Amino acid sequence: MSPPWSKPLDIDRLADGEADVDFAVPLAELPRLRSKIASVEGMVRGRVHFTRESGLVVADLTVSGEATMSCQRCLEAMSQPVSSEVRVALITAEADAGRVPEHLEPVLAAGGRVTIGELVEEELLLELPIVPLHAEASECVVAEEVPAVKVEAPEPTTQKPFAQLGELLKR
Repeated sequence: MSPPWSKPLDIDRLADGEADVDFAVPLAELPRLRSKIASVEGMVRGRVHFTRESGLVVADLTVSGEATMSCQRCLEAMSQPVSSEVRVALITAEADAGRVPEHLEPVLAAGGRVTIGELVEEELLLELPIVPLHAEASECVVAEEVPAVKVEAPEPTTQKPFAQLGELLKR
């Protein structure tokens, strides 16, 4: 049996009933995030409230959790908190994107259905940093410096190809 957040939901029914959906989604179940995070352990939790606004289905999404990412400065694992609130307009066709007011972000809900997992995954992709870094450089784990090995080069010898030419010319 599939978890509730992965089931396609009818957006019109949810909006007409002004439904609230609470969720807890494991990061391991969000395939598009796997390339951005260092570990798939953990969960994101939140709530989606569905309503109608100007004839459009609107989802108020609240997400919070924590992802483990690799710091691009020291390449060590770091914890990245996620806390986001966003309002999106769920549209059934790309042609409807022009009807969406500027204060709402359009999200395609093909066939009038969407999963909570899709909404959460999209928001996390937008929320997580492209280049994760520890907040302070001092937090980065610095590898112990290897003492420099001093290699002594042999003394260069100066070659004088014409040094004995003078003796040859005297003969």
